Amino acid sequence: MKYKTRFAAFFAAMTLFNLAANFAHPVTPTVIKNLNLHDYMFGLALAAMLFTNFLMSPFWGKINNYVSSRLTLAVCCCGYGAAQVWFAYSTTELQIILARMFAGLFTGGIFVNFLTYVVNKSAPQDQGKHLTISATIQSVAGAFGYMIGGFLGEISVITAFLVQAVALAVTGILFFLICEPDEVSGLLGISPKELAREANPFRAFMDSRAFMTVSFAMLFAVNALINFGNTGFDQAFNYYLKDVIGLTSSYNGIIKAAVGFISFISNMTLCIWIINKTNVKRSMVSLTAACAAAAMGTVLAGNIGVFIGFSVVVYAGYSVSVPVLQNMIAGQADIKQKNLVMGFFNATKSLGSIAGSMTAGFIYSVHVKLPFVSTFIIYGLGMAVAAAYACRKGGRNKKQAVRI
Repeated sequence: MKYKTRFAAFFAAMTLFNLAANFAHPVTPTVIKNLNLHDYMFGLALAAMLFTNFLMSPFWGKINNYVSSRLTLAVCCCGYGAAQVWFAYSTTELQIILARMFAGLFTGGIFVNFLTYVVNKSAPQDQGKHLTISATIQSVAGAFGYMIGGFLGEISVITAFLVQAVALAVTGILFFLICEPDEVSGLLGISPKELAREANPFRAFMDSRAFMTVSFAMLFAVNALINFGNTGFDQAFNYYLKDVIGLTSSYNGIIKAAVGFISFISNMTLCIWIINKTNVKRSMVSLTAACAAAAMGTVLAGNIGVFIGFSVVVYAGYSVSVPVLQNMIAGQADIKQKNLVMGFFNATKSLGSIAGSMTAGFIYSVHVKLPFVSTFIIYGLGMAVAAAYACRKGGRNKKQAVRI
């Protein structure tokens, strides 16, 4: 299979995965309501998955030196599908939390391998373009997957989960057939003792000292903060539509599809322009500032139309900021450490998402608008860190051209 054809097939499989991965999200509020669980469960359940995702992300980045991305993606997609079947038939808070934690073991491997495969197999001149396409697919396909899941949920909650599980397993098989091997040495080149040591997720975190600098630390902090803000906002937004406004899963899905379409347009226009034509450090400050302002708009909105309008700006701003930040980090990483760097990128993304999900879940119980206030504050902090990074001298990412 030719280089361009292989990557086209890879991105097609990635699109299917991101569609399927979101089938269950619009029906999760219904699950919580039907089982008469506490309101905070909408945040706690996701945080449980993100915790194990966070814990395992550096490990997946490290183990990719010995195991090909194609095998890891196949195993993790199938494992994630099995975890969703467990979630579908859970009836207590503990069962749901355990099922979500099991899912997180595999989702960490999937998203890290998306990044490492693109970085490892892209031609140098295509890396920025492929990272942008990857981030766009995750944002846009995720939104349309949300819409599909909403309509599946109108049939039944179980239908949404089971269709999701099958689609995830099929996607894993596709990745195995499409991807080229990209391991460095293979498992035969490492002793069982050394493999056990490499498999320690905490060791993978300690290994980050090999590449960590003040600049990297600031970029990872921005990554954690924007994902804190976006995840908290997203979880509260989804539950708010069901709990306060009373919309069914299909309406919820349609709104998310509209958000996905706007995010796609933003990524294919504004994002490319930012990376090609602007100082990305300063642009990152502007993006986080726009998200903070829009989040405050949702707090002050007097009607549902204005509330949704400001919400779209928050989602679109986050969607554009992700590929910009990925390019900044990948462009600064040494080629020999990119697997570990991208694994750490996913770990800080998960860390921020854990905090955002849990915070939104618990403060929602105090007042339904508090999660949106929290989003404003967190994006404001992200803007401050991004501004501090932009003021630093030197660096390698004033402008990283992306050719589409």
